[in-house]
Amino acid sequence: MFTTSILLPYIDPVALKISAVNVHWYGISYLLGILLGWYYLKYICQKTEKYKIQINISDLSEIIPWIVLGILLGGRLGYVFIYDIYYFIDYPLDIIKIWTGGMSFHGGLIGLVIALYYFTKRKGKKFFAMMDLIAIAAPIGIFFGRISNFINAELIGKVSNVKWAVIYPNEQLISRHPSQIYEAILEGIVIFFILFYLTRKYSLLAKSGFASALFLILYGFFRIICEFYRLPDQHIGYLINETITMGIIISLPMILTGFALIIYKRNENE
Repeated sequence: MFTTSILLPYIDPVALKISAVNVHWYGISYLLGILLGWYYLKYICQKTEKYKIQINISDLSEIIPWIVLGILLGGRLGYVFIYDIYYFIDYPLDIIKIWTGGMSFHGGLIGLVIALYYFTKRKGKKFFAMMDLIAIAAPIGIFFGRISNFINAELIGKVSNVKWAVIYPNEQLISRHPSQIYEAILEGIVIFFILFYLTRKYSLLAKSGFASALFLILYGFFRIICEFYRLPDQHIGYLINETITMGIIISLPMILTGFALIIYKRNENE
């Protein structure tokens, strides 16, 4: 039944060991996502007239530390409060062990929004214009994040006999959907090219807020699709009828927020 499945090799979660310092795949994925996202936005900002950008590249340079801080703090605290609050009540010092895994995308997004809001208010910049730039680059970081999930054999998929099913090295010989790859493709590659096409063809960044709204809608939609192929977190399980997961529940507000933002921005521009 599972003869076509791909048996994955074991890959150490620690990618590099430099003296006493362990560099995890998580760290490399964050680094690649931020660096490539920066170069992509630098390219976009250099074509201000073509893409009708409302933010200068000098403004973008100042915000990188805020992005990193918002993502790391929000992602970790989001995981703590959304997915495993009781464990961290018993072991509060484990909250700082980011290198062991346990980051929430939704928490990271909230942390990023808060950091950007504070930055733009402090510097007198346009909040939604800045958010739009981050929105079109975010899929790059999401892609590498999901690839690191795949390497670490975490957030694994449901049992499946599709031809591209995989067998994880730390599991029994059970074929599963490579759900992390589905997410890397849909939440990363597909969203990136949709937003890039709209930016290039229809000057998506000309009106602030619309790129951010589309990102929220697209990510929420694709995340919900992927949840049907991915096992829920073991310590949480399904919330409703062996179907609805925490990932689905917290993605629905993203979609609703995206549509609400579109309506708000359209009324604002009328």
